[in-house]
Amino acid sequence: MKDFKILIVEDDKSIMNLISTTLKINQYAYISASNGNEAITLCASHHPDLILMDLGLPDIDGIDVIKTIRTWSLTPIVVISARGEDDDKIQALDNGADDYLTKPFSVAELLARIRAVQRRLQYPAVSSEEQAVFNNGDLKIDYASSVVTLGEKQLHLTPIEYKLLCLLAKNVGKVLTHSYIIDHIWGNGIESDIVSLRVYMTGLRKKLKTDKEESLIQTHIGIGYQMIRM
Repeated sequence: MKDFKILIVEDDKSIMNLISTTLKINQYAYISASNGNEAITLCASHHPDLILMDLGLPDIDGIDVIKTIRTWSLTPIVVISARGEDDDKIQALDNGADDYLTKPFSVAELLARIRAVQRRLQYPAVSSEEQAVFNNGDLKIDYASSVVTLGEKQLHLTPIEYKLLCLLAKNVGKVLTHSYIIDHIWGNGIESDIVSLRVYMTGLRKKLKTDKEESLIQTHIGIGYQMIRM
């Protein structure tokens, strides 16, 4: 992608050198910040296409930096952190991060995450407000008629399954946490628990099953679900 610029937010010099060298070798333009305040300033002034964000910063916690940036920017944020617990990942994703990479990480995995962001930017998610029909591989959602087809087959979905599918389609490529999905589907209703969500998602995934090896909806154990771009 032309003029793709990355902001690295990392206070560990060795990790910063690893990431910056990797980006340089692979011909990515980048700028860097070693603390949260600097990251916010650079994001506002340079408008990067992607932010690689450490959480353990010396002045402001990375979660708070994400919250601040999300008040005025939708720039994709990939967290790169030593915090590997599910609760840390969920907190980051719920507060606006798009992806999460745990240290130590491989250079190949980092580059794969960057390429995934580039694909999402090149082929952005389509919501019902933006276009009447959503297409992803063999999947087609006609929002005007609420008809879902997979290849030549029309799918018969329950109202909840249809709402789940539309929410995932609107955020194609992004990992949606359990709490995010529950809040958007049930709000504070009595049915809004993870057990119910898993039951509905199991039914939806069965209906979306094809002969192809790659699944349209991926489960991130302990975190949530993601519709992948086919």
